[in-house]
Amino acid sequence: MNGKIVAGFIVVTAFLAGIGLYYVQEYAYYAPVEPASAAAEIRLTALSGAVEPVPTDGFEGIDSDSSPLRFRACFKVPMSLALMTETYADYPGAEPLIGPRQFPCFDAERIGADLQSGAALAFLSEKNIHPGVDRVVAVYADGQAFAWHELNETAEK
Repeated sequence: MNGKIVAGFIVVTAFLAGIGLYYVQEYAYYAPVEPASAAAEIRLTALSGAVEPVPTDGFEGIDSDSSPLRFRACFKVPMSLALMTETYADYPGAEPLIGPRQFPCFDAERIGADLQSGAALAFLSEKNIHPGVDRVVAVYADGQAFAWHELNETAEK
């Protein structure tokens, strides 16, 4: 009888810990980025190396103080993709990180597949926006765009 109580306690404790871990990963550390805030300003690195702000519409974003990799954003850019490729530095090998389910506009798997197929192009937003972390922006031909943070070569040392 005592073994059943102990086993039941372990199972209930593990279940509650799992729920807590899920909540922490999906909700606890993320906060919305206000569209009018400085954190919502999207900049791109020009071919000259200068970092320039770009106009955006319909910005939605989330971020966290707990990790520089938790930034995600969805928005539109009113520029043609052809003009952007002539003006801004590309970001080869971009791989968006999976975001929380509470931010459904950012589908990292679809964005990654579209980057691989050429349906979207990745641009360097800002090099070392945090030490060892770059901000990357993926843009589609219709102007839909997504931003995230990615570890760069200095973080791997």
